[in-house]
Amino acid sequence: MNLDINVSDKDSTAVVTLAGEIDAYTAPQLKEQLLPLTKESGKVVEVNLENVNYMDSTGLGVFVSALKSTKENNSELKLVQLQSRVMRLFEITGLTDIINIDSTVRGGS
Repeated sequence: MNLDINVSDKDSTAVVTLAGEIDAYTAPQLKEQLLPLTKESGKVVEVNLENVNYMDSTGLGVFVSALKSTKENNSELKLVQLQSRVMRLFEITGLTDIINIDSTVRGGS
């Protein structure tokens, strides 16, 4: 499965809209596009996961790396519009306590 990545800038926010699956095959592509955005001081990186219906541990690893980068570069990572099965992955791993995740959860199986 593929992952579509669309990045747009809105003031001091980079909006990253994802669609597809985040797995061992697509995670490197996501990391390559996401990490440079987190290196700009004062930047908010908002990742919209509304159209991501599957993510595995490699996807979680990308977001943990992005979070670490934001802490080092004085930027911010925010995840929004997660489908329930993707949100569950963040809850099980305890990442909801350390990553800013919008509590609005989309349906989906």
